[in-house]
Amino acid sequence: MSRVVITGIGIYSTLGVNLEEVKNSLYTGKSGIGIDPDRDAIGFRSPLTGVIPKPNLKEYLKRRDRVGLPDQGEYAYLSTLEAMKIAGIDEDMLLKEDVGIIFGNDSSAKSVIEASDTIRLKKDTTLTGSGSIFQSMNSTVTMNLSTIFKLRGINFTVSAACASGSHSIGLGYLLVKQGLQNKVICGGAQEINYQSMGSFDGLSTFSMRTDAPEKASRPFDKDRDGLVPSGGAATVIIESLESAQKRGATILGEIVGYGFSSNGDHISRPNVEGPAKSLEMVLKQAQLTPKDIQYINAHATSTPIGDLNEAKAIKSIFGDARPYLSSTKSMTGHEMWMAGASEIVYSLLMMKNGFIAPNINLNTPDDEVKDINFAYETVNTEFDTFLSNSFGFGGTNSSIIVRKF
Repeated sequence: MSRVVITGIGIYSTLGVNLEEVKNSLYTGKSGIGIDPDRDAIGFRSPLTGVIPKPNLKEYLKRRDRVGLPDQGEYAYLSTLEAMKIAGIDEDMLLKEDVGIIFGNDSSAKSVIEASDTIRLKKDTTLTGSGSIFQSMNSTVTMNLSTIFKLRGINFTVSAACASGSHSIGLGYLLVKQGLQNKVICGGAQEINYQSMGSFDGLSTFSMRTDAPEKASRPFDKDRDGLVPSGGAATVIIESLESAQKRGATILGEIVGYGFSSNGDHISRPNVEGPAKSLEMVLKQAQLTPKDIQYINAHATSTPIGDLNEAKAIKSIFGDARPYLSSTKSMTGHEMWMAGASEIVYSLLMMKNGFIAPNINLNTPDDEVKDINFAYETVNTEFDTFLSNSFGFGGTNSSIIVRKF
Protein backbone atom coordinates (compact mmCIF):
# COMPACT_ATOMS: atom_id res chain seq x y z
CA MET A 1 0.00 0.00 0.00
CA SER A 2 1.29 3.46 -0.91
CA ARG A 3 1.43 6.35 1.51
CA VAL A 4 -0.71 9.24 0.26
CA VAL A 5 0.39 12.86 0.44
CA ILE A 6 -0.99 16.26 -0.50
CA THR A 7 1.21 18.29 -2.83
CA GLY A 8 -1.14 21.04 -4.03
CA ILE A 9 -4.09 23.05 -2.76
CA GLY A 10 -6.16 25.85 -4.27
CA ILE A 11 -9.20 27.84 -3.20
CA TYR A 12 -11.87 30.21 -4.53
CA SER A 13 -13.94 31.12 -1.53
CA THR A 14 -16.04 33.72 0.23
CA LEU A 15 -12.94 34.24 2.39
CA GLY A 16 -10.74 35.10 -0.59
CA VAL A 17 -9.93 34.08 -4.14
CA ASN A 18 -6.49 32.66 -3.37
CA LEU A 19 -4.63 30.95 -0.54
CA GLU A 20 -3.03 34.11 0.86
CA GLU A 21 -6.31 36.01 1.10
CA VAL A 22 -8.04 33.01 2.69
CA LYS A 23 -5.24 32.48 5.21
CA ASN A 24 -5.57 36.09 6.38
CA SER A 25 -9.36 35.84 6.66
CA LEU A 26 -9.10 32.65 8.70
CA TYR A 27 -6.59 34.21 11.07
CA THR A 28 -8.62 37.38 11.64
CA GLY A 29 -12.01 35.65 11.78
CA LYS A 30 -13.38 37.56 8.80
CA SER A 31 -16.91 36.66 7.67
CA GLY A 32 -17.79 36.14 4.00
CA ILE A 33 -21.58 36.46 4.48
CA GLY A 34 -23.81 39.14 2.96
CA ILE A 35 -27.30 39.91 1.62
CA ASP A 36 -28.59 39.06 -1.87
CA PRO A 37 -31.40 41.52 -2.77
CA ASP A 38 -32.57 39.26 -5.61
CA ARG A 39 -33.59 36.62 -3.06
CA ASP A 40 -35.78 39.13 -1.27
CA ALA A 41 -37.33 40.21 -4.55
CA ILE A 42 -38.42 36.72 -5.61
CA GLY A 43 -39.80 35.59 -2.26
CA PHE A 44 -37.01 33.82 -0.38
CA ARG A 45 -37.50 33.58 3.36
CA SER A 46 -33.83 34.48 3.85
CA PRO A 47 -31.67 36.66 1.57
CA LEU A 48 -28.47 35.66 3.40
CA THR A 49 -25.67 34.09 1.35
CA GLY A 50 -21.95 33.75 1.03
CA VAL A 51 -20.55 36.48 -1.23
CA ILE A 52 -18.08 35.59 -3.97
CA PRO A 53 -16.88 37.53 -7.03
CA LYS A 54 -17.77 36.36 -10.52
CA PRO A 55 -14.58 35.13 -12.28
CA ASN A 56 -13.48 36.49 -15.63
CA LEU A 57 -11.85 33.61 -17.51
CA LYS A 58 -11.29 35.34 -20.86
CA GLU A 59 -7.57 35.73 -20.17
CA TYR A 60 -7.27 32.02 -19.34
CA LEU A 61 -9.52 30.09 -21.72
CA LYS A 62 -10.82 30.20 -25.26
CA ARG A 63 -14.55 30.64 -25.72
CA ARG A 64 -15.02 26.95 -26.64
CA ASP A 65 -13.63 25.94 -23.23
CA ARG A 66 -15.58 28.62 -21.35
CA VAL A 67 -19.08 27.90 -22.69
CA GLY A 68 -19.37 24.54 -20.94
CA LEU A 69 -18.48 25.90 -17.51
CA PRO A 70 -21.26 26.78 -15.04
CA ASP A 71 -20.57 29.02 -12.04
CA GLN A 72 -19.09 26.25 -9.90
CA GLY A 73 -17.00 25.04 -12.85
CA GLU A 74 -15.42 28.49 -13.16
CA TYR A 75 -14.56 28.50 -9.47
CA ALA A 76 -13.12 24.99 -9.74
CA TYR A 77 -10.99 25.89 -12.75
CA LEU A 78 -9.32 28.72 -10.82
CA SER A 79 -8.83 26.72 -7.62
CA THR A 80 -7.29 23.91 -9.67
CA LEU A 81 -4.93 26.29 -11.49
CA GLU A 82 -3.66 27.48 -8.11
CA ALA A 83 -3.32 23.94 -6.77
CA MET A 84 -1.39 22.79 -9.85
CA LYS A 85 1.02 25.70 -9.47
CA ILE A 86 1.61 24.82 -5.81
CA ALA A 87 2.09 21.15 -6.73
CA GLY A 88 4.51 21.94 -9.57
CA ILE A 89 2.31 20.19 -12.13
CA ASP A 90 2.48 21.63 -15.64
CA GLU A 91 0.98 20.86 -19.03
CA ASP A 92 3.92 18.68 -20.03
CA MET A 93 3.49 16.46 -16.97
CA LEU A 94 -0.24 16.08 -17.65
CA LEU A 95 0.51 14.89 -21.18
CA LYS A 96 3.05 12.32 -20.01
CA GLU A 97 1.19 10.87 -17.01
CA ASP A 98 -2.27 9.48 -16.30
CA VAL A 99 -3.45 12.10 -13.80
CA GLY A 100 -7.00 11.59 -12.52
CA ILE A 101 -9.75 13.89 -11.31
CA ILE A 102 -12.53 13.34 -8.75
CA PHE A 103 -14.70 16.27 -7.65
CA GLY A 104 -17.66 16.55 -5.34
CA ASN A 105 -20.64 18.30 -6.95
CA ASP A 106 -24.31 17.58 -6.33
CA SER A 107 -26.16 20.14 -8.46
CA SER A 108 -25.99 22.43 -11.45
CA ALA A 109 -29.37 24.03 -10.89
CA LYS A 110 -28.86 27.44 -12.51
CA SER A 111 -27.93 25.92 -15.87
CA VAL A 112 -30.89 23.54 -15.83
CA ILE A 113 -33.36 26.28 -14.87
CA GLU A 114 -32.05 28.76 -17.45
CA ALA A 115 -32.24 26.16 -20.23
CA SER A 116 -35.80 25.22 -19.26
CA ASP A 117 -36.84 28.89 -19.13
CA THR A 118 -35.40 29.47 -22.62
CA ILE A 119 -37.25 26.47 -24.05
CA ARG A 120 -40.57 27.56 -22.51
CA LEU A 121 -40.16 31.15 -23.69
CA LYS A 122 -38.75 30.60 -27.18
CA LYS A 123 -40.28 27.20 -28.03
CA ASP A 124 -36.92 26.26 -29.58
CA THR A 125 -34.43 23.91 -27.91
CA THR A 126 -31.57 25.00 -30.18
CA LEU A 127 -31.54 28.38 -28.44
CA THR A 128 -30.29 26.89 -25.17
CA GLY A 129 -26.77 27.06 -26.60
CA SER A 130 -24.09 24.49 -27.33
CA GLY A 131 -22.67 24.59 -23.83
CA SER A 132 -25.94 24.11 -21.95
CA ILE A 133 -25.82 20.32 -21.70
CA PHE A 134 -22.27 20.36 -20.38
CA GLN A 135 -23.16 22.99 -17.76
CA SER A 136 -26.31 21.15 -16.66
CA MET A 137 -24.94 17.74 -15.71
CA ASN A 138 -23.81 16.97 -12.14
CA SER A 139 -20.52 15.79 -13.62
CA THR A 140 -19.95 19.22 -15.20
CA VAL A 141 -16.82 20.01 -13.19
CA THR A 142 -14.93 16.82 -13.93
CA MET A 143 -16.01 16.62 -17.58
CA ASN A 144 -14.90 20.20 -18.22
CA LEU A 145 -11.66 20.17 -16.25
CA SER A 146 -10.57 16.78 -17.59
CA THR A 147 -11.03 18.17 -21.10
CA ILE A 148 -9.36 21.53 -20.44
CA PHE A 149 -6.34 20.00 -18.68
CA LYS A 150 -6.28 16.91 -20.94
CA LEU A 151 -6.39 14.46 -18.04
CA ARG A 152 -6.22 10.73 -18.79
CA GLY A 153 -6.62 9.10 -15.40
CA ILE A 154 -9.72 8.35 -13.31
CA ASN A 155 -12.53 10.79 -14.11
CA PHE A 156 -15.83 11.00 -12.21
CA THR A 157 -17.96 13.12 -9.89
CA VAL A 158 -19.03 12.28 -6.36
CA SER A 159 -22.64 13.18 -5.60
CA ALA A 160 -23.04 12.83 -1.86
CA ALA A 161 -24.79 15.96 -0.63
CA CYS A 162 -22.73 18.07 1.76
CA ALA A 163 -20.11 15.34 2.16
CA SER A 164 -19.33 15.30 -1.59
CA GLY A 165 -16.03 17.19 -1.39
CA SER A 166 -14.77 15.07 1.49
CA HIS A 167 -15.71 11.77 -0.16
CA SER A 168 -13.93 12.88 -3.35
CA ILE A 169 -10.69 13.18 -1.40
CA GLY A 170 -11.37 9.94 0.45
CA LEU A 171 -11.95 8.00 -2.76
CA GLY A 172 -8.88 9.55 -4.38
CA TYR A 173 -6.91 8.55 -1.30
CA LEU A 174 -8.04 4.93 -1.64
CA LEU A 175 -7.11 4.79 -5.34
CA VAL A 176 -3.63 6.16 -4.70
CA LYS A 177 -3.16 4.00 -1.61
CA GLN A 178 -3.96 0.88 -3.65
CA GLY A 179 -1.55 1.87 -6.41
CA LEU A 180 -4.24 2.38 -9.05
CA GLN A 181 -3.33 6.05 -9.56
CA ASN A 182 -0.21 8.09 -8.86
CA LYS A 183 -1.84 11.52 -8.88
CA VAL A 184 -5.47 12.59 -8.49
CA ILE A 185 -6.88 16.12 -8.59
CA CYS A 186 -9.63 16.09 -5.96
CA GLY A 187 -11.98 18.77 -4.72
CA GLY A 188 -15.45 20.15 -4.27
CA ALA A 189 -17.46 22.85 -6.04
CA GLN A 190 -20.71 24.61 -5.15
CA GLU A 191 -22.76 27.10 -7.16
CA ILE A 192 -23.70 30.13 -5.05
CA ASN A 193 -26.60 31.44 -7.15
CA TYR A 194 -30.17 31.74 -5.82
CA GLN A 195 -31.48 29.21 -8.37
CA SER A 196 -29.77 26.40 -6.48
CA MET A 197 -31.12 27.47 -3.08
CA GLY A 198 -34.89 27.94 -3.50
CA SER A 199 -36.07 24.51 -2.35
CA PHE A 200 -33.52 24.54 0.47
CA ASP A 201 -34.85 27.95 1.61
CA GLY A 202 -38.31 26.41 1.58
CA LEU A 203 -37.27 23.92 4.27
CA SER A 204 -36.89 26.86 6.69
CA THR A 205 -33.33 25.83 7.54
CA PHE A 206 -31.68 29.18 6.68
CA SER A 207 -30.84 31.81 9.27
CA MET A 208 -33.12 34.85 9.44
CA ARG A 209 -30.55 37.07 11.17
CA THR A 210 -30.58 39.67 8.39
CA ASP A 211 -29.79 42.67 10.59
CA ALA A 212 -26.19 41.46 10.99
CA PRO A 213 -25.20 39.05 8.17
CA GLU A 214 -21.67 38.52 9.53
CA LYS A 215 -23.22 37.18 12.76
CA ALA A 216 -25.82 34.93 11.13
CA SER A 217 -23.72 31.75 10.93
CA ARG A 218 -23.05 30.71 14.51
CA PRO A 219 -22.21 27.00 14.87
CA PHE A 220 -22.67 25.53 18.36
CA ASP A 221 -24.09 28.78 19.77
CA LYS A 222 -27.34 28.57 21.73
CA ASP A 223 -28.80 31.41 19.66
CA ARG A 224 -28.17 29.85 16.23
CA ASP A 225 -31.25 29.90 14.06
CA GLY A 226 -30.11 28.13 10.90
CA LEU A 227 -27.36 27.89 8.32
CA VAL A 228 -26.27 30.39 5.66
CA PRO A 229 -25.88 28.95 2.13
CA SER A 230 -22.53 29.53 0.48
CA GLY A 231 -20.20 28.13 -2.15
CA GLY A 232 -17.04 28.35 -4.24
CA ALA A 233 -14.48 25.66 -5.02
CA ALA A 234 -11.48 23.98 -3.46
CA THR A 235 -8.87 21.67 -4.98
CA VAL A 236 -6.62 19.18 -3.17
CA ILE A 237 -4.00 17.38 -5.26
CA ILE A 238 -2.96 14.04 -3.83
CA GLU A 239 -0.30 11.60 -4.94
CA SER A 240 1.72 8.67 -3.77
CA LEU A 241 4.67 9.45 -1.52
CA GLU A 242 6.98 7.73 -3.99
CA SER A 243 5.73 9.91 -6.85
CA ALA A 244 6.06 13.12 -4.82
CA GLN A 245 9.56 12.33 -3.61
CA LYS A 246 10.73 11.21 -7.04
CA ARG A 247 9.89 14.59 -8.56
CA GLY A 248 10.97 16.62 -5.53
CA ALA A 249 7.50 17.99 -4.77
CA THR A 250 6.80 19.93 -1.59
CA ILE A 251 4.62 17.80 0.68
CA LEU A 252 1.91 19.81 2.47
CA GLY A 253 0.52 16.94 4.51
CA GLU A 254 -0.17 13.20 4.55
CA ILE A 255 -3.65 11.69 4.50
CA VAL A 256 -3.59 8.90 7.05
CA GLY A 257 -7.25 7.96 7.39
CA TYR A 258 -10.68 8.07 5.75
CA GLY A 259 -13.76 7.05 7.69
CA PHE A 260 -17.33 6.88 6.43
CA SER A 261 -20.79 5.69 7.40
CA SER A 262 -24.49 6.11 6.76
CA ASN A 263 -26.95 7.03 9.49
CA GLY A 264 -29.63 4.63 8.20
CA ASP A 265 -32.16 7.00 9.71
CA HIS A 266 -34.09 10.16 8.82
CA ILE A 267 -33.32 11.69 5.40
CA SER A 268 -32.52 15.17 6.75
CA ARG A 269 -32.33 14.90 10.55
CA PRO A 270 -28.81 13.79 11.61
CA ASN A 271 -28.25 11.43 14.51
CA VAL A 272 -25.31 10.77 16.85
CA GLU A 273 -24.54 7.15 15.98
CA GLY A 274 -23.67 7.67 12.30
CA PRO A 275 -21.06 10.41 12.78
CA ALA A 276 -19.62 8.53 15.76
CA LYS A 277 -19.14 5.44 13.58
CA SER A 278 -17.33 7.51 10.94
CA LEU A 279 -15.04 8.95 13.63
CA GLU A 280 -14.29 5.52 15.06
CA MET A 281 -13.46 4.18 11.60
CA VAL A 282 -11.09 7.00 10.64
CA LEU A 283 -9.16 6.70 13.91
CA LYS A 284 -8.87 2.93 13.50
CA GLN A 285 -7.72 3.20 9.89
CA ALA A 286 -5.15 5.86 10.78
CA GLN A 287 -4.01 3.77 13.76
CA LEU A 288 -4.35 6.81 15.98
CA THR A 289 -6.02 7.48 19.33
CA PRO A 290 -8.26 10.45 20.20
CA LYS A 291 -5.32 12.05 22.02
CA ASP A 292 -3.33 12.13 18.77
CA ILE A 293 -5.81 14.56 17.18
CA GLN A 294 -4.99 18.17 18.02
CA TYR A 295 -7.65 19.97 15.99
CA ILE A 296 -11.08 19.08 14.61
CA ASN A 297 -12.68 21.16 11.87
CA ALA A 298 -16.31 20.32 12.58
CA HIS A 299 -19.02 19.95 9.97
CA ALA A 300 -21.31 22.11 12.17
CA THR A 301 -23.48 24.19 9.85
CA SER A 302 -25.30 26.30 12.49
CA THR A 303 -28.51 24.25 12.62
CA PRO A 304 -29.96 23.45 16.06
CA ILE A 305 -30.05 19.64 15.88
CA GLY A 306 -27.11 19.10 13.51
CA ASP A 307 -24.54 20.97 15.60
CA LEU A 308 -25.73 19.40 18.84
CA ASN A 309 -25.64 15.82 17.56
CA GLU A 310 -22.21 16.24 15.97
CA ALA A 311 -20.86 17.69 19.21
CA LYS A 312 -22.33 14.75 21.12
CA ALA A 313 -20.68 12.32 18.68
CA ILE A 314 -17.31 14.05 19.02
CA LYS A 315 -17.62 14.11 22.79
CA SER A 316 -18.50 10.40 22.88
CA ILE A 317 -15.33 9.48 20.96
CA PHE A 318 -12.84 12.07 22.15
CA GLY A 319 -13.95 12.32 25.77
CA ASP A 320 -11.13 13.75 27.86
CA ALA A 321 -8.73 14.14 24.90
CA ARG A 322 -10.23 17.60 24.24
CA PRO A 323 -8.63 18.63 20.94
CA TYR A 324 -9.28 22.18 19.80
CA LEU A 325 -12.49 22.40 17.80
CA SER A 326 -14.01 25.03 15.53
CA SER A 327 -16.30 25.25 12.53
CA THR A 328 -14.96 27.45 9.74
CA LYS A 329 -18.57 27.62 8.51
CA SER A 330 -19.02 30.36 11.11
CA MET A 331 -17.07 32.53 8.62
CA THR A 332 -17.86 30.96 5.25
CA GLY A 333 -21.43 29.82 5.75
CA HIS A 334 -22.26 26.31 4.55
CA GLU A 335 -20.33 25.66 1.33
CA MET A 336 -22.26 22.42 0.80
CA TRP A 337 -20.79 20.23 -1.98
CA MET A 338 -17.51 22.18 -1.68
CA ALA A 339 -17.21 22.13 2.12
CA GLY A 340 -15.46 18.80 2.64
CA ALA A 341 -12.63 19.87 0.33
CA SER A 342 -12.39 23.52 1.38
CA GLU A 343 -12.16 22.59 5.04
CA ILE A 344 -9.15 20.39 4.30
CA VAL A 345 -7.58 23.43 2.60
CA TYR A 346 -8.48 25.72 5.50
CA SER A 347 -7.05 23.29 8.05
CA LEU A 348 -3.85 22.79 6.05
CA LEU A 349 -3.36 26.57 5.94
CA MET A 350 -3.79 26.69 9.72
CA MET A 351 -1.38 23.81 10.31
CA LYS A 352 1.25 25.33 8.03
CA ASN A 353 1.00 28.76 9.64
CA GLY A 354 0.68 27.73 13.29
CA PHE A 355 -2.82 28.83 14.26
CA ILE A 356 -6.36 27.57 14.72
CA ALA A 357 -9.12 29.70 13.25
CA PRO A 358 -11.85 30.84 15.61
CA ASN A 359 -15.43 29.65 15.74
CA ILE A 360 -16.76 33.20 15.39
CA ASN A 361 -20.15 34.15 16.83
CA LEU A 362 -19.87 31.43 19.48
CA ASN A 363 -20.81 33.12 22.73
CA THR A 364 -22.73 30.47 24.65
CA PRO A 365 -22.53 26.81 23.59
CA ASP A 366 -25.28 24.29 24.33
CA ASP A 367 -25.17 23.10 27.95
CA GLU A 368 -24.59 19.45 26.95
CA VAL A 369 -21.33 20.25 25.15
CA LYS A 370 -20.00 23.41 26.79
CA ASP A 371 -16.95 21.51 28.10
CA ILE A 372 -15.70 20.88 24.53
CA ASN A 373 -12.44 22.72 23.83
CA PHE A 374 -13.86 25.30 21.41
CA ALA A 375 -11.57 27.83 19.75
CA TYR A 376 -13.54 30.94 20.70
CA GLU A 377 -10.75 33.18 19.43
CA THR A 378 -7.79 32.61 17.10
CA VAL A 379 -5.36 30.24 18.85
CA ASN A 380 -1.66 30.64 18.04
CA THR A 381 -0.34 27.11 18.35
CA GLU A 382 1.68 24.58 16.39
CA PHE A 383 -0.12 21.33 15.62
CA ASP A 384 0.64 18.37 13.39
CA THR A 385 -2.58 16.31 13.13
CA PHE A 386 -6.14 17.35 12.33
CA LEU A 387 -9.48 15.75 11.54
CA SER A 388 -12.19 17.13 9.25
CA ASN A 389 -15.85 16.05 9.41
CA SER A 390 -18.42 16.30 6.61
CA PHE A 391 -22.01 15.08 6.75
CA GLY A 392 -24.93 15.32 4.34
CA PHE A 393 -28.61 14.70 3.58
CA GLY A 394 -29.45 11.03 3.45
CA GLY A 395 -27.16 10.43 6.41
CA THR A 396 -23.86 10.25 4.52
CA ASN A 397 -20.82 10.84 6.72
CA SER A 398 -17.12 11.32 5.95
CA SER A 399 -14.13 11.95 8.21
CA ILE A 400 -10.54 12.51 7.08
CA ILE A 401 -7.33 12.75 9.13
CA VAL A 402 -4.29 14.63 7.83
CA ARG A 403 -0.94 15.06 9.54
CA LYS A 404 2.29 16.90 8.87
CA PHE A 405 4.79 14.93 6.84
